Amino acid sequence: MKITIICVGKIKEKFYRDAVAEYEKRLSKYCKTEIVEVVDEKTPEGASEVLEEQIKAKEGQRILEKIKDDAYVCTLEIGGKKLSSEKLAEWMDKLTVSGISHITFVIGGSLGLHESVCRRADMHLSFSDMTFPHQLMRVILTEQIYRAFRIIHREPYHK
Repeated sequence: MKITIICVGKIKEKFYRDAVAEYEKRLSKYCKTEIVEVVDEKTPEGASEVLEEQIKAKEGQRILEKIKDDAYVCTLEIGGKKLSSEKLAEWMDKLTVSGISHITFVIGGSLGLHESVCRRADMHLSFSDMTFPHQLMRVILTEQIYRAFRIIHREPYHK
């Protein structure tokens, strides 16, 4: 299984980078993991809706350019489907059994994802009705993917 995480922007804080690196290391036992960062656009204070849409479109184009044709794409969106950790593991396991060998998760920037990226997605996933900083979301996502593999392999994990 190959897991790609495409995200907008770089992680600035060292503690976030360290946490993601730790989960990447743990995931290496289960899958090949790749994190692809695309450049984020600066959003001026008080930007209009039109400008925000243009910014999301630019970031969206960069994301779409990084998605491989063979990838099953899962976008992280507030309005997406909510799953428990067990159900996430079950979903990932079913994909593997059905012949899917490459899952790409997409984390948008501070304004979210452009509709073109959402249309490309095979699955829309929500971790909460709350909004999280996209840097923290990368930590949460890598931890949940790691937890899913632990569940799939019937290995202990914290409940």
